[in-house]
Amino acid sequence: STLGQWQVGQAVNVEKAMLPTTRFGGHIVSGHVDGVGEITLLRQDARSLYFEVTAPVELAKYLAEKGSVTVDGISLTINHLRGNILSLNLIPHTAERTNIGTWQVGSKVNLEVDVLARYIERLLLGNQAAQQKTESNISMAFLAENGFLK
Repeated sequence: STLGQWQVGQAVNVEKAMLPTTRFGGHIVSGHVDGVGEITLLRQDARSLYFEVTAPVELAKYLAEKGSVTVDGISLTINHLRGNILSLNLIPHTAERTNIGTWQVGSKVNLEVDVLARYIERLLLGNQAAQQKTESNISMAFLAENGFLK
């Protein structure tokens, strides 16, 4: 995540959790960061802020045009997808209520893919998923580099 780059007093996007009685009007967001992307294009037009994010290649399989992704905690619809490059738009209402004013080309952003895509992948793998051996990339050096250790 980008946590290691945060500064004291920096604005972050936090959204209230959905209640079980709330009308479902978006996609399921858990708040878990799946990877870090990079803003590669920002362009303001009359109606919205158009921007592109390059996502880690390993997340591309979970992304789809007109699908959902969370960028720095902001739930958005992917307009276009070229490989691992996402094209997105932010309407003024969203821009006014988030920290996107701090973004610039080269900014690192937290990405969360739709959790349903992960569950579908797991279901399609069936027993293979249980037999896969996974190795963690998390080490003491990694934790220190990303601001978790002092």
